[in-house]
Amino acid sequence: MVIIDKKTRNIIERDLLNQLENVGHVGEYYNDLITHYMELVDLKEKLQADIRKNGLRMEITSGNGIETTKPNESVERLIKVSAQMLKILSELGLKVPTIREKNDDDGL
Repeated sequence: MVIIDKKTRNIIERDLLNQLENVGHVGEYYNDLITHYMELVDLKEKLQADIRKNGLRMEITSGNGIETTKPNESVERLIKVSAQMLKILSELGLKVPTIREKNDDDGL
């Protein structure tokens, strides 16, 4: 299961905190919202990993032994989590952080 690495998570959190400071939003209320946002980032990653592992539909066996498929509930939950993440960013007037990998062309 691939979950967001700690370095990338820290970059995202730092970017959001910097954006907050740049727009003059400082204080525990805003820090709490960023903490909540980062928990949603973790949850989003877990839901995406579940979808990669189990697919959009999952095979299940009912109580009477009949095999069938049902929608993977992680898909619907992922949509809701993503919407909540965007809502938090919108309410704070922030942009979605972008992670830029350092490459050889950066020094030119």
